[in-house]
This record gives sequence, C-alpha cells and structure tokens, in this order.
Amino acid sequence: MKEWLKISCLLCVFGFIREIRPSEPYVTEYLLGPWRNISETQLTHDVYPVGTYSYLVQLVFVFLITDFLRYKPLIITVGATGVIIWSMLIWTTSLLSLQILEFFYGTYMAAEVAYYTYIYAKVDKKYYPRVTSHTRAAMFAGKLVSGITSQLMINLELMNYKELNYITLATQIIAMIWAFGLPGVDKSLYFHREPLPSQDPQTQLPGGGNLEVEAYQESTPKQPHALGLLWLHFRNAYTNPRVIQWSLWYAIGLAGYLQVTYYVQVLWKVIEPEPLIAWNGAVDAVLTALAALCALAAGYLHTDRLRPRTSLLTLALLSAVEGGCVLICCWTEDIYWSYAGFVLFGALYGFTITVASAEVARNLQEESYGLVFGVNTFVALVFQSLLTMIVVTDTGFELDAVGQYTVYAFYFIAVAVLYLISVLVECLIFRDTESEKLENSLD
Repeated sequence: MKEWLKISCLLCVFGFIREIRPSEPYVTEYLLGPWRNISETQLTHDVYPVGTYSYLVQLVFVFLITDFLRYKPLIITVGATGVIIWSMLIWTTSLLSLQILEFFYGTYMAAEVAYYTYIYAKVDKKYYPRVTSHTRAAMFAGKLVSGITSQLMINLELMNYKELNYITLATQIIAMIWAFGLPGVDKSLYFHREPLPSQDPQTQLPGGGNLEVEAYQESTPKQPHALGLLWLHFRNAYTNPRVIQWSLWYAIGLAGYLQVTYYVQVLWKVIEPEPLIAWNGAVDAVLTALAALCALAAGYLHTDRLRPRTSLLTLALLSAVEGGCVLICCWTEDIYWSYAGFVLFGALYGFTITVASAEVARNLQEESYGLVFGVNTFVALVFQSLLTMIVVTDTGFELDAVGQYTVYAFYFIAVAVLYLISVLVECLIFRDTESEKLENSLD
C-alpha cells in the first residue's frame, strides 16, 4: 500500500470510530428523562449555551496550538475529551457537572480542526482532493452507522437512552487509543516549516578563494516568522472581495445550521412530549446519507465554468428554501412533518456549504485554507453566540422552542434576500461598467 493511502486510512479509521456516537440523537431525551433532575428550561438556557460559548472561546487558541504542536496531540485530545464527556454524562447528575461537560464539549468540537488539517501535513499536495474526500466520507459513514445503531437499539428495546452512552464511551476510548498510533508530523505550515533550499556557503570563487559565510547568509532569502506568515496569508485572503463574499456566506450558513441542529431535539420534545418511539436515530441516519449525496452532487454540478453570480443566486434561492424547511419543523404539530423538514434542511445545507467551501478555496492564492477555515468557523461561532444570546438566554428574548425556530427560519430567509439583492446590485454595476467600456471604445 502506498504511504499516502496508508496514512489516509489510519486517519479515516479514527474519524469513523469517533463519529459512532449513538447516544447523541437521544441526548435531550436522556437528560430530560428519569436519570437526571433537570427541566427543559434549564437545559435550553443554562446548559446548551455553555457549549456554544466554550466552542467560540477555544477555537482560535486551539487552531494556533494545533499547528505549533503538529496536529497529533490535538487529535489525541479529541479522543480524550470524548472520554471525559461521556463519562460525565453517565456518572454525574448535577446541573454544574453538565455545564462543565459542555465546556469540554467545546474543546471536543474545537480540536476537530486537527483532524481535517493533519492529513495535509502528511501527504503530497497532489493527493489533497483524494484524502479530503476520504476523511469526509469516513465521518459521514460513522454518523450513518451511529444513527442506524441507535434506532435499532431503541426499537428492539435492547437499550434505553442512558445505556446508549456506554457504546459512545467505548468508541471514544477506542478512538483515543487509535490516535496514539497515528504517524507523527515533522513539519507544519506556520511553526515548523521546511527550511528554504540553500547552496553550500563555502562557494569557490574564480580565484580559488571562498565566499565568507556571513556574506552568504546575508544573500540567503529569509523565511518570514510564523506570526508574520499568518498575517500575510490572512491579509492576502481577506483583501480578496470574492473570498470575503463566500466566507461570509460560509460563516452565516454554518451558524444557522449549528443553531438549528443544536436545539432540534428540544423542539421535538415540545411537539411530541411522550413519543411511543422517538425516531431521532433514523432521522439522523437519513439526514447524513442525503447530506453526503448532496455534497457529492455539489462537487459534480458546481464547476469552474459557473459564474460566481450564478452560484450566489442559486445559493440565495436554496437558503430561502432552507428557511421554509425550518418553518415546517416548528409550525407543524405532526412530529413526522417536523422530521421531514429537518432532513430536507440538512440535505440542502450539505449542498450549499460544499459550494461555499469550494468557492472560498478556489479564490485563495496560498495554501492557507486551514487558516481561512478556522477564521470563518470563528466568525460563524460569533454569529451563533449572538443568536443564542438574543433568542435563547434570559439576556435576550428567551423565546420558547417554537419561537426560536421561527427566528432561525427567517434568519435563513433574510440571508437569501440580502444575497439576492447583492447579486442584482452586482449585475447592475457590471452592466453599467461594460456599457461604459463599449461607449469609450466607440469614441
């Protein structure tokens, strides 16, 4: 087996195992069940927001130390925090312990950046498209297995909501142990770069003498230091209008998606307080499969031949449809319609975020996707935190579940309107510019 493929397989095994978390589709059912003394209001306003804020605060710090520590320690950290989280879910009961758990969940999510960027430091650039598809596919496969497993365990009454956490704990322990076996990383993009190629300082002069080492060193090009290179890549990326345009779309879309998926189990609990069978696991499995297919379709349908304005117009329309799907989720009293709206929303998001990611990457000049990905995710978490403060917590409107999801629906619709207006304005500006060029050429 080729070395790059071997490394890719090793990393994909970690990603696959980590995503097998059958307790996640039923975490709200578990926390509001007889195993813990906590109310729906406490869960929504005092517990879940801690995870959002923790993820936001830790992301930038984790991104920087990921490069400095050369990826592998952070991948191990992902497994270790997973063990901590599900151990606390099983063996603690207090509200404070849940809030501490949510802090670690922020670490668990923030450190995920190491999983996505590790492979780029280990394989040649020509294999990037392949290894990217491998790592994404591994995570989708893990989530699919997880959803199917959880639904079967519940439907066949082999496990209850609490017992599903034991499977998740086991997979996180296995993932952590597996991470120790990943090959180490010798170089990274910013803090551990390869030295620039240089010639022998003892270069012979035509007369038989040697060049002075000091003079040679002065003529050798110097690499910028790590922070200088970070700033250079950041400046080059975010002075490009297209990168800004698509990065903003990426951040806004991700913020809305995180908020919708984070609280949807609470919404379903409101719509159907005591379901005979909660189909959360099946919904998660179907959503994962459709999102994977839509992401794949986006890779084939969205090509370099499409004009950026065409892509923006398409995504604006799809964003409006996403908003409509969220309205279906919250305005219906039938839990199955709410399931259907959520699945369709997730599938459309899989398509739109893939297009946005591709457009961002296409407009970058350097190999700075990891940096831009980190910054865009940070901006998304800022938006998500603002949504949480305004809509969920008592510092804002403190809306109920249906009210929250109504806001999220119109959030996506408003984004669609704003980008539709921006496309129309851009078309008018460029049309006027073209007309002016034509008039000047006639003169």
